[in-house]
Amino acid sequence: MTFTPNFRPRRLRLTRQLRRLVRETMVSTSDLIYPLFVKEGAEGKQPISSMPGQYQFSLDALTEEVEELVDLDIPAVILFGIPQHKDAIGSGNFDSEGIVPRAIRKIKDLTDELLVISDMCFCEYTSHGHCGIINTPDSDYFSDDLPQGYLLNDPTLQYLGQASVVHAQAGADVIAPSGMLDGMIGAIRQQLDTAGLQQTAIMSYAAKYSSSFYGPFREAAESPPSFGDRSQYQMDPANAREAITEVQQDVDQGADILMVKPALPYLDILSTIRQQFSLPLAAYQVSGEFSMIHAAAQQGWIDLQRVAAESLTSIKRAGADMILSYFTKDFARWQEA
Repeated sequence: MTFTPNFRPRRLRLTRQLRRLVRETMVSTSDLIYPLFVKEGAEGKQPISSMPGQYQFSLDALTEEVEELVDLDIPAVILFGIPQHKDAIGSGNFDSEGIVPRAIRKIKDLTDELLVISDMCFCEYTSHGHCGIINTPDSDYFSDDLPQGYLLNDPTLQYLGQASVVHAQAGADVIAPSGMLDGMIGAIRQQLDTAGLQQTAIMSYAAKYSSSFYGPFREAAESPPSFGDRSQYQMDPANAREAITEVQQDVDQGADILMVKPALPYLDILSTIRQQFSLPLAAYQVSGEFSMIHAAAQQGWIDLQRVAAESLTSIKRAGADMILSYFTKDFARWQEA
């Protein structure tokens, strides 16, 4: 049998040490951002049944959680708030005494080791569960020219900017608008700058798809739409070229960090954006991705730790500089072991 001398990849796979030396993609705890759900009026931490190991936290319960995150050397969290009161315009989102501004201040009082990102959307705060103001006859913004139930873009932008200022003034380091509204980055940047908050960065959910992988998050954030879905303003899962247009608009309006959401079903989008844009790029490994891995592991079909680590590696390999993942704490512990 004749061997080709220059064909030698298997030689470098022989031992664990060799594989480590030639490994092209490495995920570390420094790459990860941990999502936190804070609930107004909650007691302690309440388990989220569809997301094993994840909780809704009261403000008091944040102390222990934040201390653990710091001990694990996790660099950043992204906050999602669940208010006691919801209304048509999501007023709890721009209340300086709302759940997220209070949580931001608490975290900043506890430590300066955690970067705090505030998810900026209205779905958790509105009585209808959509990401802004809806066109209804009883609304101050009602338009006969638009269908009833349509999400009104420009009126929502004003509230997005107002809420962003409130969260930044509370101490948020980064604002992360996630509603996929036209012009959201420019509107938020303008209001932040006008308020003297030029140093507050914006992480844009630049390519966020109307995905079926968000299911468990609906329970976690208590934010399912009361009618319809979000396909009128989030991207169609079938579209790839459209993502480039969306990202370019956010870059032009002043986004500091870009994001693709979900991650694993959209690695092609992630890779394409990485090749075409130089800004830091995030990917969100969403609740459905997390829960499916857990569900398969519970059946004994896969190894939880190895599959979770492999999934994170694939996201990093596709081009993500940072990953929002519910596996963040687990991964940090695995790294320490």
